[in-house]
Amino acid sequence: MKIATWNVNSVKARLETVTAWLKDAAPDVVALQEIKSTDDTFPRGAFEDLGYNCAVHGQKTYNGVAILSKRPLEDITPRLPGGSGDDHARYIEAVVTGDHGVVRIASIYAPNGNPLGTEKFPYKLAWLERLHTRAAEILSYEEPAVLMGDYNVIPTDDDCHDPLVWMNDALFQPQSKAALRRIENLGYQDAFRACDSRPHRYTFWDYQAGSWQKDHGIRIDFQILTPQALDRLKTCIIDKRVRGWDKPSDHVPVVSEIDI
Repeated sequence: MKIATWNVNSVKARLETVTAWLKDAAPDVVALQEIKSTDDTFPRGAFEDLGYNCAVHGQKTYNGVAILSKRPLEDITPRLPGGSGDDHARYIEAVVTGDHGVVRIASIYAPNGNPLGTEKFPYKLAWLERLHTRAAEILSYEEPAVLMGDYNVIPTDDDCHDPLVWMNDALFQPQSKAALRRIENLGYQDAFRACDSRPHRYTFWDYQAGSWQKDHGIRIDFQILTPQALDRLKTCIIDKRVRGWDKPSDHVPVVSEIDI
């Protein structure tokens, strides 16, 4: 099963780009983030025409996540548990049945947390703590699961072009890195790093200052696997060519193949 995650930075603004990539890459399951669309205005028809079922947890103008699957989606759960009063559309979860069992999929759009010194950074850390709690619950199911999306965390110096540029950014703070490590230390594995140990492989390039042309990027989009999914992992790549297409997102897809 080919499984992908992609922060599309507005699904309606990038619809031609997204559908072109889906036709080209033909993933079985895709987790989308930052769709910037409500459930009602999400362009389901364009994806259904390509054979995808759609589960959407949207929000007008900001945030929003979705899961597209060529197989039926079951046990669909929008919203991350906890966080009473949190109306940000940042999490959706579903179960997909493959040829060799089931896989639980989560599409994740973690808070950015900037600027530091405002309420946005504590919110980011609290949200990641809620994700840690849910990740522990999922791990207890002892089933293949892929928690994937835009985590808005730069894990190490090797995951950015220049650490000094990011020293005062919420994505690179010790607390942010520690929050991601706490999730991984439950027993999860970064799928890309399980397949590729080379440094300076990025998933995001800013639109400003020629970041794409200079390869001044960061890696903040991940597929985090339970041991049961890791055992079935075949490959995981960053499809960076998409960043050079017309009207690209500032993120690119991360694509794995898992024997499910």
